[in-house]
Amino acid sequence: MNPLLPLVTQTRSAQRELANAPAAQRSKALVHLADVLNERQDAILAANQRDLDLAQEAQIAEPLISRLRLSPAKLNTLADGLNALAHSDDPIGKAMRRTTLDDGLELRQVMSPIGVLLVIFESRPDAVIQIGSLALRSGNGVILKGGSEAAASNQILVQCIQESLNRSNLNPLSVQGVADRASIAALLELEHAIDLVIPRGSGELVKHIQSNTRIPVLGHAEGVCMLYIDSDADPEMAAKIAVDGKCDYPSACNATETILVHRAWLPHLSKVASALQDAGVQIRADETSRAQIRHAIVANDSDGATEYGDLILTIRVVDSVEKAIDYIHQNGSGHTESIVTDNQRVAQQFLQCVDSASVFHNASTRFADGYRYGLGAEVGISTGKIHARGPVGVEGLMTTRWLLRGQGHCAADFGPNGRRFLHRHEPLN
Repeated sequence: MNPLLPLVTQTRSAQRELANAPAAQRSKALVHLADVLNERQDAILAANQRDLDLAQEAQIAEPLISRLRLSPAKLNTLADGLNALAHSDDPIGKAMRRTTLDDGLELRQVMSPIGVLLVIFESRPDAVIQIGSLALRSGNGVILKGGSEAAASNQILVQCIQESLNRSNLNPLSVQGVADRASIAALLELEHAIDLVIPRGSGELVKHIQSNTRIPVLGHAEGVCMLYIDSDADPEMAAKIAVDGKCDYPSACNATETILVHRAWLPHLSKVASALQDAGVQIRADETSRAQIRHAIVANDSDGATEYGDLILTIRVVDSVEKAIDYIHQNGSGHTESIVTDNQRVAQQFLQCVDSASVFHNASTRFADGYRYGLGAEVGISTGKIHARGPVGVEGLMTTRWLLRGQGHCAADFGPNGRRFLHRHEPLN
């Protein structure tokens, strides 16, 4: 027998209890979780510091250290998201469609939890709270496998979630954590017990998971996010957005990695380049743009299609918005793209034609985030086109069921010589 089957079976049982609990009880658990984070802040930060010390001893790359680090500010942001989720509409049982098939025969399509989720993530321990809170709100069970570099942080944060469930008289086993790497292979074999796998990390991690399980996978490719500066862009705005997109959090998947510049805008490029270089960004530029940028490195063929996760960025010149869109489709990852322009027609063309999960006008790519979208949190960002796309919040963790209420109706009563269906669409309220 698979050694992880008992754990998954426990999670399934607890998940069904959670899904059938009153909405107010699940909301209370989210409020309790915000309280627990505040009460245990010192212990959480101490556990995180142990992880940081070990990571620095192991000489882990700085972008990973950045993702690993917790702070009072990060914990406060998590608490804000928890309170927002607690006061959001309950999704379970929410009607999506209501149809009268016949007198006394009503069909409803309602939202329903997916079931048991397996979430595998790297480095970022704050993901434990984001994912756990979305599971509470949506009535899903979740098994969390974080990276070994965050073992102490992950453990205490899972304990915080379980404590909040206990305080709310809910089964704490709906959220469980596993620590050892061998658990991943065993869990990925349980296609009849786990409903969805969500890998949250590098493109390499996502591809590995997709190749080693029959369970449906909701994941994203690399975060090769691009900013296009149009010929009608305001130079001040372009510089501000470029610096924020690259420097606000360079290791995040929504950080800007490539800037495409309209050839007619080249005389202004030095302003953007100087702002980036002043912020410590290494610029890799094509031959045309290098003429405007001091100290830029020559871009190679892979630059412009690479997720650096660091203070490195590529700049390339294009001749039109159409060329920019073509470049994005050929070299991007479908995550997030943005255009800076004062031309509303060009902006609309970009928003309509760029086939990415999130597309912005005059805004930093860093806005592609579940918390910033008002989702409360996210389990990750999906660049796929089946089911959820973009930041995955509560609704991305729901499926639907059909509920039919009749009064002794039988299918044989309907037909050419029998009753006729009304198929009357009713208001949802």
